[in-house]
Amino acid sequence: METIPGKRLERLVTVVQELSLARNLQAVTGIVRTAARSLTGADGATFVLRDKDKCYYVDEDAISPLWKGSRFPIETCISGWAMMNRQSVIIPDIYQDGRVPIEAYRPTFVKSLVMVPIRTMDPIGAIGNYWARPHEATKEEAQILQSLADITAVTLENVQIYEELEARVKQRTEELEIANKQLEAFSYSVTHDLRSPLAGVLGLAQVLQEEYSLQLDGEGRELMGLMEQSVKNMSQLIDNLLAFFTTSKKELNSVEVSMKTIATEYFQLLRAQEPMERTFEFTISDLPDAWVDRTLIKQVWMNLLGNAIKYSRKKDKTNIQVGYEQTEQDTIYFVKDQGSGFDMAHYDRLFGAFQRLHNDQEFEGNGIGLSLVERIIARYGGKVWAKAVPGEGAVFYFSLPGS
Repeated sequence: METIPGKRLERLVTVVQELSLARNLQAVTGIVRTAARSLTGADGATFVLRDKDKCYYVDEDAISPLWKGSRFPIETCISGWAMMNRQSVIIPDIYQDGRVPIEAYRPTFVKSLVMVPIRTMDPIGAIGNYWARPHEATKEEAQILQSLADITAVTLENVQIYEELEARVKQRTEELEIANKQLEAFSYSVTHDLRSPLAGVLGLAQVLQEEYSLQLDGEGRELMGLMEQSVKNMSQLIDNLLAFFTTSKKELNSVEVSMKTIATEYFQLLRAQEPMERTFEFTISDLPDAWVDRTLIKQVWMNLLGNAIKYSRKKDKTNIQVGYEQTEQDTIYFVKDQGSGFDMAHYDRLFGAFQRLHNDQEFEGNGIGLSLVERIIARYGGKVWAKAVPGEGAVFYFSLPGS
């Protein structure tokens, strides 16, 4: 053991660094017991915690066993005296001091000791050093041991806070998992139970349309068309709900995907569903390929391109641009349109499920698409965001790390 003050200070600094990383009592006691002994060159060290009216000897580092795991009444042991009197105590000869319970020490190697409280204002424990030979601890030894005890007090408080926070996070996580499972079970039940009657309604509407259309006037036929369209919209909502709740459970089957090919394919597919008189200008860059699940990334492109087409409907010409930006960490893909845009003041609602920034009279939809996109990209550790100006269009971005 180095007795040079500078060396002891250096060792104490190392201990402080080690304790800063401790996250539980076992780690703290393991660091402190070893440090307490090495800082003074003692033959043994104990780590004691107050347990109501008892002194609990939690851990030790010694040349032979002391009292690890034992509990003694606080009034009958030196660690208890240090805690109750809130001060350190130096005893050169344990057999000459009336505060020492001799019978407890007789089976041990201990001849001399020093005991310091952990936290002097309201002690929560004590640290003891013991020698197998007569030794009167110096003021410096007692002081550095007290410094260790003070550092230990702060560490124990931090550990308690950390454990409480960890317990809260665990509890909230468990509650969230239960809520998600219940929500998924409910969603599955609702969507599956709705499919059968919805198919029945659609079938009846088609029968009415085919068999009785000649008996209906213009308004009647219009109402039948609206009913049929409403059923189709409901069916689409069910499909989107299923996709939304199964996305996080689907096992990722990542392959190398040509993003340019898939984006072009889905634009052409969506374009074919629009009236022939609509004018389109579609430009796409040589997008980098990505290592992703093909089925999921199709959902991303379908929703982003579908929104660009839909929200450009009121413009004389539909301009859509697909491109990318490269950073050191990510590849960022984007879909840009010159459509209706949206007010950035409502941005916080944009990616929420069932949240829409336009009413049904302006543009149809159910508010699931962007939530689905965000959930898919999040599975790859990426992000989704957007910029827009009302009446001038919007740009939607998504990043894929390491693409």
